[in-house]
Amino acid sequence: MKVVPLGAGQDVGRSCVIVTLGRKNIMFDCGMHMGYHDERKFPDFSFISKTGQFTQAIDCVIISHFHLDHCGALPYFTEVCGYDGPIIMTYPTKAIAPILLEDLRRVNDRKGDDGKQFFSAQDIANCMKKTRAMNLHQTIMLDNELEIRPYYAGHVLGAAMFYVKDHVSGCSVMYTGDYNMTPDRHLGRAASEKLRPNLLITETTYATTIRDSKSVREREFLKEVHTCVDRGGKVLVPVFALGRVQELCILIETYWERMNLGHVPIYFSAGLVQRANYYYQLFINWTNEKIKETFVERNMFDFNHIKEFDRNLIDKPGPMVLFATPGMLHAGMSLEVWKRWAPDERNMVILPGYCVEGTVGNKVLTSKTGKIEIDSGKTVIDMKCDVRSISFSAHADAKGILQLIKDVEPKNVMLVHGEKGKMEFFKKKIEKDYKIKCYDPPNGCTVEIQVDPVVNVNVSKNLLKRSFQQIDQDGDQDVVGILVSKNDGEAPLLMQPSEAARELGLKCHGMSFSTTRDLPTQFYHSQDVLMQRISDTLNKNFETCRFELQNGNVVSDTSVVVHCGIKMRIVWSLRDELLGEKVLLTVDDLLNTMVVSHQEDVEMSK
Repeated sequence: MKVVPLGAGQDVGRSCVIVTLGRKNIMFDCGMHMGYHDERKFPDFSFISKTGQFTQAIDCVIISHFHLDHCGALPYFTEVCGYDGPIIMTYPTKAIAPILLEDLRRVNDRKGDDGKQFFSAQDIANCMKKTRAMNLHQTIMLDNELEIRPYYAGHVLGAAMFYVKDHVSGCSVMYTGDYNMTPDRHLGRAASEKLRPNLLITETTYATTIRDSKSVREREFLKEVHTCVDRGGKVLVPVFALGRVQELCILIETYWERMNLGHVPIYFSAGLVQRANYYYQLFINWTNEKIKETFVERNMFDFNHIKEFDRNLIDKPGPMVLFATPGMLHAGMSLEVWKRWAPDERNMVILPGYCVEGTVGNKVLTSKTGKIEIDSGKTVIDMKCDVRSISFSAHADAKGILQLIKDVEPKNVMLVHGEKGKMEFFKKKIEKDYKIKCYDPPNGCTVEIQVDPVVNVNVSKNLLKRSFQQIDQDGDQDVVGILVSKNDGEAPLLMQPSEAARELGLKCHGMSFSTTRDLPTQFYHSQDVLMQRISDTLNKNFETCRFELQNGNVVSDTSVVVHCGIKMRIVWSLRDELLGEKVLLTVDDLLNTMVVSHQEDVEMSK
């Protein structure tokens, strides 16, 4: 097994991991880096092929969820680079990803020269036509070799962890994408099985963090918002279009009703309410149990206090709360509003998610002077507003990642989608706690993992019966047969040569062995007694195999025959070689015993 991250190796952004299982190459995710505005925003696809032969090099692309750092480069890879192979994702991801991709394209259009356009609206549409959607726990076979099955990941609507097994090599991998091991107000926790894959590839965004309880973070968020609006300030909460924004809106809607704060307006970026309602209703089965149970009586996403935002409201006097996209302040409405509100010390920006290096959101969080450069250094914002980072990011923390490893029981672990220093520390902890090998390669570094492939096969009833007949005294027996594999997705079938010949329409050729033994003279005239004794002894020693006398010969119900004449001849076929050898040893022992006994009788008669 070989693995190479083209993105998210000791980094967060442009997730893209190439895994080789046997002779199959799978690309997990095809994302973009939100901190770059040139070709560096995409994975280095030249690593796959220098000549652009991507369809020949990659057997399948699997997208874990709709966030742009996991799917943002897909239209570029298919429509510009030319990949034309299978693309797998869940139904919600297939529905929502093109909307976010189109939003990104429109934002870049508005930027003019600064927003270089790498793909068009038609590219997005053409790309999505090539995708294949899956349900949770559904299994598909690709080329009758690759088994692909998604598991619930939490995180966002439609996010999935993908289990892939190559039935030729027996190698298997589980790729988590982004996942959350803690249920929230609208999604459940990630759920998997004891798949025991050869490799688990897991995100490590919060590898060294154990977050406070959700209730503590919720109280802190509401307290900060209330404090700001009480002093007449405006609160900006940068969010992504679907995911944390629903979580926070359910929270603040309930709080506003309880505290009678209806006089302070709450706004959404344009279109977010409609999108959320539509997709959460369409994919209600992906939400948590509470949402499902109450959805018929009351749609949790029909908000009374949260209205659609208009640009004309940016400079409106008085307090307000605005949820605006995108979540890292790298473009769009959230960046536009932040520029206007940041210089006012009464205002506040609350960042509820992770901001990758290079984005304005990351600069806001790490700035010590308040001087924030944007637009490639052309503009400097003197930020005086309060800044808070309250994590509602739907990523697993250290405790959650360790729990998933315990649940899945992989033989090896690889860390991606995290910061180098944190990954290095976490790698050592995994190796110490679980006594398994852990890897954290940088982008472009290939890791080769030695695996002991296990190929599951079915065995024919006839072969099993014959094998049981040949079990030795220690209870051990090699099962020897011919392995027949069909292109029907079923496990290969191990069968007897004659069965395999019939199955394949071939003529069965046999090979037999024979050996002779000199017959002691004292048995020349009592061969019937001798053969009866041999038959009884063999039946006693081989309880699962029957021997009987036929025309003076001892014949087994397989293909072992003992002839008796002037010499004794024992014959067996190649397929019964082990049984034949054991019969030969038994007959030799019996003859020796009978000769010794005869000599003793002669001596006594004297």
